[in-house]
This record gives sequence, C-alpha cells and structure tokens, in this order.
Amino acid sequence: MRERLLAAEQVIGIRWRDGALHLLDQRLLPGVEHWLICSDVAAVAAAIRDMAVRGAPAIGISAAYGVVLALRERLAEGDDWERALEQDFELLGEARSTAANLFWVLQRMRERLLRLRAQEDPLVALEAEAVAIHQSDREANLTMAQFGVELIRRHQGSEQTFITHGNAGALASGGIGTALGVLRAAHLEGMVERVYAGETRPWLHGSRLTAWELAREGIAVTLNADSAAAHLMKTKGITWVVVGADCIAANGDVASKIGTYQLAVCAMHHGVRLMVVASSSCIDLNLASGEDIPLEERPVNELLELAGAPVAAQVEAINPVFDVTPADLIDAIVTERGIIERPDTAKIAQMVCRKRLH
Repeated sequence: MRERLLAAEQVIGIRWRDGALHLLDQRLLPGVEHWLICSDVAAVAAAIRDMAVRGAPAIGISAAYGVVLALRERLAEGDDWERALEQDFELLGEARSTAANLFWVLQRMRERLLRLRAQEDPLVALEAEAVAIHQSDREANLTMAQFGVELIRRHQGSEQTFITHGNAGALASGGIGTALGVLRAAHLEGMVERVYAGETRPWLHGSRLTAWELAREGIAVTLNADSAAAHLMKTKGITWVVVGADCIAANGDVASKIGTYQLAVCAMHHGVRLMVVASSSCIDLNLASGEDIPLEERPVNELLELAGAPVAAQVEAINPVFDVTPADLIDAIVTERGIIERPDTAKIAQMVCRKRLH
C-alpha cells in the first residue's frame, strides 16, 4: 500500500531547497500554481498568517523551517543570538492561534536547541530537526492512510460514498494528507464510489483545493454547497464523513474547519459514521475539553467582499475559522499511533503514551 500511495502522489505543497522554504501559494489555486520563496522568518510568518500555507501539519512544518531561517539571521547578527531568537519563536507562534501542530513544532525546535552539544553547529542541527519533522509527517500520513482503510473495510468493505469538508490533503501536510490520504488509499483499494466535497466558505478550501487534489488523482469527486450536506446524507447513500483536525483536546473534542460541527450533527442524525484523521501532534493534553481550545476568528471582510468588491449587505458579520466537534459525535480518531473508536479522556491519554507504530 505504501509504495502504491507514493507512486500515485500528484500534489506537493512544501519544499525546502537551497536554504529557502518554497510554498505553493494556496490562495491562488486552482487557477495559478505559484511558488512563494521564503528566505527569512518574517516571510514564513506572513505566509502562515495570510493563508498562503494552511492546514495544521503544513503550518507546523513551515514554522520549523522558519526557525531555521531565523537562526541563520540571528547568527549572522552576532552575539546573544539565543535571546534574539526568542522573538522569532513568538512571531511564528502568533501567526495562527488554533493549530496545535504549530506550538508542538516550536517546542520541539526549542528543545533541540537545549540539547546542543559542545562544538555542534546549531544551524546544521536545527535544519536537520526541521527536515526530520517534515519527513515524519510524510510517514505519518502514509500510516494513517492504511489505518483509515482498515477501519473502513472493517465496518463496510464494499465501494462507498464519502463526504469531506475543508482541505486535509497534501496541501495541508507534508505528505499525501490526513483525511484525503485515507480517501486516496481507499480509492486505490477500489472502495470509493464518490467523494462529495463541501465548498467550505469563505476561503473555499473544498472547492479550490480539495476538489482540485482529488480530481488530479482521478478520484470521482462532486462539489456541493456546504448547506447541501444534510440533503446529500439523506439522498446519496453517504456512509462516512472523513475530516482532518487542527487541535484535539484531552477528552477527544476536536477543533476543525468551521462547519465540521454541523456536519457531525447531521451525520449522527442520518447514521453516517464520522472519522477524524490527524497526527498525534494535534493532541494537546493541556486542554481538558474543546471549551479550552482557542478558536481563531478572521477579518469579516473575507465574508463581505470578494477580491475587494462587496458581495453582501454592509452589516455586522462574524467570521469564525474553526468550530469544536464534541467527542460523543465522533466514531473514530485515526492517528499514526493507531485508531481510537468512540474517543474519551482515557483512550486519548493511552494513545499519547503509545509509541509510533511506524
């Protein structure tokens, strides 16, 4: 399965090349495939903040390379580079507030600095750590894809119809994706009749990114308005909702792209199973429940305008980016460490303590 998935890979969104971070600008897809070249930490932070790169794993990987770029700048400036570097950690941490991977990666990079040995080149050490984080996410994607297919086969092995939301694919990760990685693997196993992709307002991550990714790999995909999801569950024989996550609390509550919660409620009513696919780095045991997850809101002009032109009445608006799906609405959380069915606090804790299975 692993080799077949790698052979079918069509989309790559992050490259570390010649000492710079190259990012496929997701704001311009699918019309234009343009690579941003980030040569300093400020450019990386801006790319994260301005949504040129998004998706919790991809944000974390980008931040890791951002730390490398920051260190290179600080070393060139001279003495007391460690104190100055802390400002760059803060800059990256403030770029997005909900993605748990971002803070996990920044902490891992800090810890690598603390482990520097005498005479060890800090720049070489941190670049190797960032590359390892990137490669680890790629491997985790492959493992999660295999676990997800096993779960689908266990409950209903024949060709099925899926619905997804947001973009949890190659563009949002360092590999084949989390939710879309599972769908790619299921497709290779002949288990996908069709995938419905919600458009995911207001950034249209479903219509611009997910539909584009699936179509490039020859997977049957149908785009739908977000508000059509319940109707599709009622009329199209959908058996699984498969989504990613940006943060998972200690009790199994999941923060994901806005609209996931209402999709979960509809799934429960229609007897459709809900699978959340996310790396274990999304789990934050310091957050007791979803109530403790910081939920980002973005500027309301993203709702009120399109390419700078007004598309709505000039009224008060609200633009939350994420919502929280309670654990009791989730059938399974799939990570690279295994599958948690009917997640709760005890099962999440056990998962975090478990070693990686690859």
